[in-house]
Amino acid sequence: MAWFAESLVPEYRASREFVLGRVHTAVSLVSRMPRLLSLMEDGKVEYYAASRVVEVTGVLTDSQAREVDLLLVDKLSSAAETMWLPHNLVRAVRRLVDKVDPAGRVERARKANDGRKVTLEHGENCQSRLVATMRSEVAAACYARVDSLARQRKRDGHKRTYDQLRADVVADLLLGNDPGATTPEASAVVYVHMPVDTALSISESGAELDGYGPIPGAIGREIATNPNSVLRKVLCDPATGDPVDLGRSRYRPTATLRETMRVRDRECVIPWCHRPARHCDTDHEQEWARDNGPTSLTNLTTRCRRHHRMKNTPGWTTTHDPTRGTTTVTTPLGTTHTGRRTPVLNLRMESPPINGTECR
Repeated sequence: MAWFAESLVPEYRASREFVLGRVHTAVSLVSRMPRLLSLMEDGKVEYYAASRVVEVTGVLTDSQAREVDLLLVDKLSSAAETMWLPHNLVRAVRRLVDKVDPAGRVERARKANDGRKVTLEHGENCQSRLVATMRSEVAAACYARVDSLARQRKRDGHKRTYDQLRADVVADLLLGNDPGATTPEASAVVYVHMPVDTALSISESGAELDGYGPIPGAIGREIATNPNSVLRKVLCDPATGDPVDLGRSRYRPTATLRETMRVRDRECVIPWCHRPARHCDTDHEQEWARDNGPTSLTNLTTRCRRHHRMKNTPGWTTTHDPTRGTTTVTTPLGTTHTGRRTPVLNLRMESPPINGTECR
């Protein structure tokens, strides 16, 4: 089902997680909760509420889920109108799940804890969300600790709001700074692509944060002037805007070659995937063993782990043009999609090309 959902991603023009969720919900409604599906067909339950019910019952066996389906429809037949509201519906389903499988509550909690994770969600105006999913008591203890430190800083006379202080404390704790003492500055390894004229305040355009996208020139300069930042020259081809060197014949590429490739590609090369290159695998487009493909910048691309594995999956065909920076993918559905790499250096046609153009 995962690869089927992957082939639908460009058709739906949505993320893989969204499409996979839709497919999973559809399969579950048909096979496990047919009565709930009938209520949807009658217009009594909308998709969001049904998908939440499917999510809550996902921990049950098929027979248990069908039992909850029967009990739920019976309950709704005589329920007040407010019971049909999504949050009330989900609350009722949780009780039914515990009724059908009371012995499984502990196991469900342990299984849910196996899914703990941290995710990064980019937003607008250079702001992003760092979301941590963990056991409730651990999350509560973490928040209490962060809130306590923020309130201490407020008592010390800081003018920032409590929300700002809590956010700053979290960032400082993760970055190893004094919690909440000052507005946090990142010293971790991230790529900021910035033309030299933007770095010198001559221009306000062209700066990009790896994995996020365009940022104001002033924000890029703030990052670059952080005393903990490391600046590195990137020599770009003035005709294409692609990096050709970072300053210096085997299967495993050197660290410099990998970094040059990641700076060039920025993201997974699959047209609809935007996983940052620093979190991707290094892939030989022409296979090293099978095709005698060289370990060179023209034959290396970045692919996230999922799409690296997809490359040789039956039904999928991918081709890469290193000169034009294009990747073409044909899915098992027979549809073809082509993506083009974004140059590191955005070319400005009014300026004559100069050999050895540098970007940062």
